[in-house]
Formats: sequence, structure tokens, C-alpha cells
Amino acid sequence: MSESTGTLTGTDTRRTPVRRIPRLRRRTGGRVGFRRMLPVGPTVTTITVLAVLVLMLSAATGPVTVSPLDAAKIVIGHLAPGMPWMSDGTLTPLQDQAVWQFRVPRSLLAALSGAGLALAGAMMQAVVRNPLAEPYILGVSSGASVGAVLVIVSGGATFLGLTMSGAAFAGAMVACILVAMLARIRGELSPTRMILAGVALGALLSAVTSYLTLTTDAQNVVSVMFFLLGSVSAADMSSLLIPAVALAIACIAVFGLSRSMNALLAGDESAMAVGVRTTRLRGLLLVLASLLTGAIVAVSGGIGFVGLVVPHMARLLVGSDHRRMLPITVLGGALFLMVADLLARTVAMPTEIPLGILTAFVGAPFFLWLMRSGGERAGFDR
Repeated sequence: MSESTGTLTGTDTRRTPVRRIPRLRRRTGGRVGFRRMLPVGPTVTTITVLAVLVLMLSAATGPVTVSPLDAAKIVIGHLAPGMPWMSDGTLTPLQDQAVWQFRVPRSLLAALSGAGLALAGAMMQAVVRNPLAEPYILGVSSGASVGAVLVIVSGGATFLGLTMSGAAFAGAMVACILVAMLARIRGELSPTRMILAGVALGALLSAVTSYLTLTTDAQNVVSVMFFLLGSVSAADMSSLLIPAVALAIACIAVFGLSRSMNALLAGDESAMAVGVRTTRLRGLLLVLASLLTGAIVAVSGGIGFVGLVVPHMARLLVGSDHRRMLPITVLGGALFLMVADLLARTVAMPTEIPLGILTAFVGAPFFLWLMRSGGERAGFDR
């Protein structure tokens, strides 16, 4: 490819490596304009500090009175054994149990769920080149919910040999494959058709979930309804393992693909011209997004709009370059859902509001704003 004219020759196609994509875009003034509004390092530090503060505030909030300083002492005492305040009688066993066994796990699960859903949303938006894509809107969350609800209504720990995590992942994969098949036109994915297919499939899968809820035993109905609306109230330390592993795998893979994801923003022809195998890349991203969504839905239920709101907020802060926005997306998703969980516990005390209701209050207006603005004001430059 000629850097001055943007024309493409067969020789350039063979020689141009993927790692040169961002530099070429800047020189040619291509359509992929990477905004740089805030430096990534200070932004990462700020979000991390805020997340730690929210974690301590969440650990100190609840029926058992614990100050934020004592909550921090309890957390540090468990992470670094031998601290004097853990055995001098200043902290009661009830306070220790409330903070370490109940409040910290649910806040950490909210962080993992928010980070994973936000990352899945960023992947899907890159796959379909559409700012409205996210697991909930594309029906992937609904597919995972059907798998998880099948396990609940079966009355056992498994359904057809699949655990809840496995069933949720299988449901997410099936929904993802169906949407991709329905959205293909002459071998290419149509972003508009993918959104429409996702909405229709999501409605169909929601109907399946409703039917399962109506026909199950009465003792399962409350569990199903609370699961579908999203909650991390049942979290413990063991429930963090699967979403943490899924998030780590997705982060390692996606951060390594960030340059190729940048190339997708310029279109398939431009991406293939610089050596990106678009079909393989899209397939890999869809599998990772399904794995992540299934692992999270299995432990926290259906929480919508996180994958829509957070990636766009990250683009507004640091620009559209995936090397810069993906870390902000992961951390921002964690912070977003930690705050939502804290609000869910406190705004209507002693009643707890499901997370899906709070995220819908934020996400639905944001979705409508994106539709009105066409995605450009949200930092999706293409």
C-alpha cells in the first residue's frame, strides 16, 4: 500500500506487516482517526484508585456496622496474615465474617462481571463495526440465560451433563452462531442484519426462558426471576474462580489482537490488505465473547447494557485505538458495576434491587442517544 495515495498493489499486500497499521493510518489520514483525549496511564491509575475506594465503601456498608478503615484492616489482615489488629480484639468475628465472607466477594464478583461484559461488548462492536452491538442486544446473554435457567429448573446441579457455567457457555455459543449465520450476506457479516437478528433471537430466547419459568415448580420461580434480573448477592470466594479465569484468558488474547481489531475499523478490504485474516479474527473474537458472557451470566445472571455503555465511555476518554481503550474498558466496566452493586444495596434498604434494573436505567437512555447520534459522538470513528 502506498502511504501517500493509499493505493494497493499485490507486492505491498505480501510485505506489509500488521504491526504497521496505526502508523500508516496516521500518515495517510485514513478514516480511522484515533482520538487521544486523556493519557492512558493517569486514567488507569484514577479508575483503579476509585475502584479500591468503592470496594472499601462497599465492604463497610451493610447491617453490621463496620467503618471503612476497619473494613480495610480486615481485608489487609486476610491478605497479609499476622497483622496485630486481627487478634487484639478490636475487630469482632461478626465484622470479620460480614466483610470477608459476604461483602468483599460480592463486590469482587461485580468487578469481574462488569469488566468481562464490557470487554465482550468491545469485542462485538469491533466484529460487526457497529456501536450498538453488545452481548445483551445481540441475544448472546439471552442464550446464556436459557442454558443457565435449564439447569435451575431441572432441579439438579447439571443439565445433560453440563454444569451451570457449561450450559450458559453453550447457550451463548449457540446464540452467537445463529446470529452470525442469519447476518451473513454473500459470505460477509452485515452489521445491520446482525443487530436485527440479535434482537429477534433475543426475543425468542426470552420467550423460551419465560416458558421455562411458567412451567417449573413454584420453589424455582424466585430463583429464576432473580437470576434473570442479575445479582451478585450470592457470591462467595469460590464463585470468583470461573469468571476470573475466563476474563484473564480473554484479556490476554484480546490485548494481543488490538492492532488487528484496529484494522477491522477501516473495513474488511483495508484489513486484509495489511495481512489481517478477517474471518478468522471475527470467529476468534465471537468465541471469546461467548466464553466470557457465558462464564459471567452463569454466576451473576442477566445484566444488560454494560457492554454497550462502558466501551463508548472508554472511547470518549482515550480514543478509539483498541490498544488504549481496551484497558480503560476493562477497568471502567469493573468500576461501573461495583458502583451499581453498591447502589443496588443502599437506595431501597433493606430491599435489594437487582443489578439489571439499575444498568437498564443507565443503558437504555444511552442506547437511544447512540441511535440518535449514529455512534460518532460516542467516539466510534469510522
